[in-house]
Amino acid sequence: MKIDFVAEAGAAGVLAILVHDGRSLAGAGGDHDAAADRSLTRAMSASRFTGGANSSLIIAAPSGVKADSIVLVGAGEAGKFDDLALETAAGAAYHAVKLSGAETLTIDLGHLSAAEAARAAFAVRLAAYRFDKYRTKEKPDKIPSIQTVNIITGDIAAAKAALEPLNAVADAIYFSRDLVAEPANILYPAEFARRVKELERLGLKVEILGEKEMEALGMHVLLGVGQGSVRESQLAVIQWNGGKAGDAPIAFVGKGVCFDTGGISIKPAAGMEDMIWDMGGAAAVAGLMHALAGRNARVNAVGVLGLVENMPDGNAQRPGDIVKSMSGQTVEVINTDAEGRLVLADALWYTQDRFKPKFMVDLATLTGAMIVALGLDYAGVFSNSDALADAILAAGPKVNENVWRMPLPPQYDKIMDSVNADVKNSAGRDGGSITAGLFLQRFTNGVPWAHIDIAPVAWVTKSTRTTVPDGPVGWGVRLLDRMVADTYEG
Repeated sequence: MKIDFVAEAGAAGVLAILVHDGRSLAGAGGDHDAAADRSLTRAMSASRFTGGANSSLIIAAPSGVKADSIVLVGAGEAGKFDDLALETAAGAAYHAVKLSGAETLTIDLGHLSAAEAARAAFAVRLAAYRFDKYRTKEKPDKIPSIQTVNIITGDIAAAKAALEPLNAVADAIYFSRDLVAEPANILYPAEFARRVKELERLGLKVEILGEKEMEALGMHVLLGVGQGSVRESQLAVIQWNGGKAGDAPIAFVGKGVCFDTGGISIKPAAGMEDMIWDMGGAAAVAGLMHALAGRNARVNAVGVLGLVENMPDGNAQRPGDIVKSMSGQTVEVINTDAEGRLVLADALWYTQDRFKPKFMVDLATLTGAMIVALGLDYAGVFSNSDALADAILAAGPKVNENVWRMPLPPQYDKIMDSVNADVKNSAGRDGGSITAGLFLQRFTNGVPWAHIDIAPVAWVTKSTRTTVPDGPVGWGVRLLDRMVADTYEG
């Protein structure tokens, strides 16, 4: 789909006009209404459409207007019309007409700034995402017809310039969403690593460690998760050096379990197909590194992805096994379905040991307990650093990715002690997300660190956001990119 900026509507296929609460036409809406002999006002009066956010009203073949049809798009309260409200409106405009048969949508934002026009274009890109590569018999009327979206603005050159960094972020979100959507027979650890390696075209440096290299490093806890699979485990190390030479990097670590059966502690059959997105944390970190490179961020950053497949097999790890981690700590495996924290344990230790980062943030679809605690619209943040946690919490509302800080109480830490080893990987259901975070904290070596449990938000079944279609969200790319831009770029 082509997105462009134009100075006027011309002969638009569909013309989108913003309407605020109270049926107040925005910008040139009043002029279009006058040209159409007030048919827009009459249509609103004859309907329940009042301009509320994420609502629309289509008016076919209005007289006096060059467009074939007009879509009135609810923009909500005028006094609260910020960037996120604009994104919602632009996404709503696209969704209202994407199956209409029209090929061109023009959104009239001539009354807004060039930066806001760019923001709308960014929102349309996110709204238009589809993972359809495996659909071979889709009916034509189910395929979006919109081929071109034009955004009316008073400064085309400035809008194009403002869109460049946003396009880099949109590309990264697409990359992350595609990774999460792929089935596990296509996206296994080596294939994930290969796709990440291709990001070197953006100026990133990518290293891929196989099982022999990880064995030499003593990463037996990570390797234990994948030992039941015929697919070799991988560790992808991504570096972006956009900051000052010699500055310590900031680091991000992702759980990349490309498929999770639960191993010997096997999951129930119902819903197991969802475990294709148990690598959502690694996809988010890969997407973040894509975004930082794409917009030439002024920061040194490292992304480390632990990529495994957790399968039941004659060689699979057993409950009761004791394994030595890269840190030297021994781990008793109580539950092989508590595997993500085992992957992260070695990946976190490797990251702090090799790169000496300013801080580490890990992302993981780690616990079902996080969904029980926070529902399906918040990720949980656990941290040993108030400054780091505050930076994450501040970024969330700016990009509509909700986070909630959770505790790491010291009195719970002893629950993770093992009778037979230094630590056990599971302590049961009570406080399950908290004890998982406390397990991870033991492998940070005191480095400022935050753990973001994205189990509730990596995949959405019935999206309520116009820029997030059903399916893979790419959650975390915008959040962490904004955090980096606001707090850590030089």
